[in-house]
Amino acid sequence: MIIKKVLLGLLLVFFSQIICSQNRHIDIVVATDGSGQFSSIQAAINSVRDYQANRTVIFIKNGIYHEKIVIPTWKTNITLIGESEDSTVITFGDYASLNHMGTFKTYTCLAQGDGFHAENLTFQNSAGKVGQAVALHVESDCAEIIHCKLLGNQDTLFTGNQNSRQFYKDCYIEGTTDFIFGPATAWFEGCTICSKQNSYVTAASTPVNNLYGYVLDHCTLIATNSVTKVFLGRPWRPYASVIYMNCNLGSQIRPDGWDNWRNTENEKTARFAEYKNVGTGAATQERVAWSHQLSKSQADEVTFQHVFAGTHPWIPDCK
Repeated sequence: MIIKKVLLGLLLVFFSQIICSQNRHIDIVVATDGSGQFSSIQAAINSVRDYQANRTVIFIKNGIYHEKIVIPTWKTNITLIGESEDSTVITFGDYASLNHMGTFKTYTCLAQGDGFHAENLTFQNSAGKVGQAVALHVESDCAEIIHCKLLGNQDTLFTGNQNSRQFYKDCYIEGTTDFIFGPATAWFEGCTICSKQNSYVTAASTPVNNLYGYVLDHCTLIATNSVTKVFLGRPWRPYASVIYMNCNLGSQIRPDGWDNWRNTENEKTARFAEYKNVGTGAATQERVAWSHQLSKSQADEVTFQHVFAGTHPWIPDCK
């Protein structure tokens, strides 16, 4: 027991510079080689007491974890921290047409418990280009995904639950079509977003009563070599809301910028906007007429306090 506590202390000191202040302790260690309390991430999650008010930090040592993980609604305030972003990999290969599974069961990781936090991890759907295949599906309110890689193709990240507020910082997110999609309110800060196909980055389905859907701030949009025609987004449902602000938009971004999903009625409700973006793809002269360029006063309103107001105020710990 004493040796285990010493090892946990050493791990905490080593990682104190990369983890958020709320996570500066370690409760459980997971390791494929048996050096932790668990060799399975799911087993570690299952061991946590239900509806915890205090945060439980699960440290995951480097390794490839072939698991389909669920953090259910009753497992609250759980943190998963990887030893290193590139070498701590959670991977699975379900896809929508596999046994008629449907998109929403394809996740590699499903986070439902409020207060979910993930850091220094790779979430991967390894199915390949076989249609919809989700790597990370988040329904948790007040969720923070920090310095993670989300790898997949179509539908890589599903921001589920219209009442969910989610914060993504310094993440790498890749995909082909609609690879950031869903109804949640989500802020992406300093993320690198890579298109692997001529298609669409976002497919928001923001409810009409939600003031904000997606905010991408100081993000960099890149593409693989053969990709030259990418839309910033299209509305999965009417009233979809997406704002790109202070982003670097690569040459792969189409001059018209946005698509109506083959429905001109969406042009009356979609809330697509940009502000002070730079890069070859940021030129706005040929943008569709139904998108918007924010004024400074409008952009000044796009703050954590406003975007994440909700029924109770929330400011991400790792902002």
